[in-house]
Amino acid sequence: MTTRQEALEIVREFVKNENLVRHMLAVEATMRHYARLYGEDEEIWGLAGLLHDFDWEIHPTLEQHPQAGAPILRQRGVPDVVVDAILSHADHTGIPRTTRMQKALYACDEITGLITAVTLVRPSKAIADVTVKSIKNKWKDKAFAAGAKRPEIEAAAQEFGVDLWEHADHVLAAMQGEGEALGLAGTPTSAG
Repeated sequence: MTTRQEALEIVREFVKNENLVRHMLAVEATMRHYARLYGEDEEIWGLAGLLHDFDWEIHPTLEQHPQAGAPILRQRGVPDVVVDAILSHADHTGIPRTTRMQKALYACDEITGLITAVTLVRPSKAIADVTVKSIKNKWKDKAFAAGAKRPEIEAAAQEFGVDLWEHADHVLAAMQGEGEALGLAGTPTSAG
């Protein structure tokens, strides 16, 4: 099985954009959070989150990402269950999401970007200062983080079987636990 360190080496080999690396670390953190919550394999779930966009810079089109990256992962010994989850996180691949891990990856992907955007507009730029209420307030402003696909975020949470705002709370908590690694430590104004 691929270790987290090996997965991180794959990410570093193929990804030069630090914001994209941080996105994958955020999705990894949320996947690990949900694996603990549901009593699933935290390492496997974490690998899916960490590697899900590893090929975006070399395959930046829907015709290529993530399907063209799958053979690379298989050659590197990444377990099929992880590769299958990565393939299913993109609707355009036609790979159905049938497992809890696949549904979790889909649900955690887009929302981490929204929460990052909410963090970066705060004066402190600290994820420790973000609350679900602040996410809800920004959610209503369709011009804010317009690239965050709100209908997809809602549908993904529903498919995963969690309430959208309960999901936001879980993702936020997972990301807050990794604030430094995500570049979102900022200068907190609150105790947490």
